[in-house]
Amino acid sequence: MELDNDQIRRYSRHLILPEVGLAGQKKICGTSVLCIGAGGLGSPIAMYLAAAGVGRIGIVDFDTVDYSNLQRQIIHATADVGRPKADSARETILGINPTCEVVIHNTMITSENALEIIAPYDIVVDGTDNFPTRYLTNDACVLLKKPNVYGSIFRFEGQASVFAPHLGGPCYRCLYPEPPPPGMVPSCAEGGVLGVLPGIIGCIQATEILKLALGRGTSLVGRLLLFNALDMKFRELKLRRDPQCPICGDHPTITGLIDYQQFCGIPAAPAHPVANPDEVTVQEMKRALEHPELGIHVLDVRDPDEYEIAHVKGVPQIPLGDLPRRFTELNPNQQIYLHCKGGVRSMKALNFLREQGFKYLKSVKGGINAWSDEIDSSIPKY
Repeated sequence: MELDNDQIRRYSRHLILPEVGLAGQKKICGTSVLCIGAGGLGSPIAMYLAAAGVGRIGIVDFDTVDYSNLQRQIIHATADVGRPKADSARETILGINPTCEVVIHNTMITSENALEIIAPYDIVVDGTDNFPTRYLTNDACVLLKKPNVYGSIFRFEGQASVFAPHLGGPCYRCLYPEPPPPGMVPSCAEGGVLGVLPGIIGCIQATEILKLALGRGTSLVGRLLLFNALDMKFRELKLRRDPQCPICGDHPTITGLIDYQQFCGIPAAPAHPVANPDEVTVQEMKRALEHPELGIHVLDVRDPDEYEIAHVKGVPQIPLGDLPRRFTELNPNQQIYLHCKGGVRSMKALNFLREQGFKYLKSVKGGINAWSDEIDSSIPKY
């Protein structure tokens, strides 16, 4: 391919780099990249790849833009709230570089469609936030011999690597052979994330993609880069391919894509869901608060900073992390309703208290978010 005059002006700062030059820019323009996720990581990745001139960018995302995304997902604007993320991302990318071809995959990537979606692209970049999709992406990339540019973020910490067994390095399974138990690792929605952190990790991923396209520099293949934003420190771990790895090892046992929800211990959603006997609704919580004669104690198990953002008047608080040393403040013979933000931590609190001999426990389904939706909209959602 040849660059026209407009492209030469656009990419001039690349062209004068001896390590890039005209030949290197042509390589970038001829590269195709699949971004799995158009969220915190996918935003800076896609925007910088478009600016750099990557010829074809695929966007896989089936979610819609929410107000809570705007603090970090800079590819979306306030006016995009409610729109499909893939559509919003495409519009932003073309606004940066109209010569870029953007392919939208407005769907969930699954074992059934992953190989077909990934196959046409040169490089895959993982901007996902859940373990089933990470393992799925890894396995599909290993089977198709595609570089998998990995990144993850949580609170103030992030990590990045390039998984590419066909280039002599390990895969994601070599680093994490087994997923953590379901619910063990909080999501960003539960634990929070510093808004600029995905920008830093995403830019590292975008850098690795451009280096792969150019065939220049020392990539993160065989290395895991760790970043702590609070300390402003980078650390590096050496990674090696595991000869026993079930997919990239010497004698692989995984030769096709599997059920990744099952692999990660996440039960399939029942066709006809039944009520969880350990849960009550926010309406039942409201009734307990309005009728103290029922003798039901309602307890908020969120962190103090969350309680300051939003709380239900009259509901005391013991953070989940404090329960091991403060559960003696509670009456084990009293009915207790536990609530958090969405129902995950309150269920953890229920299980802990049950182990201490408490018998009359319920978790409030949907937590304070459901209270805001169904009882009192003046309570802010966060």
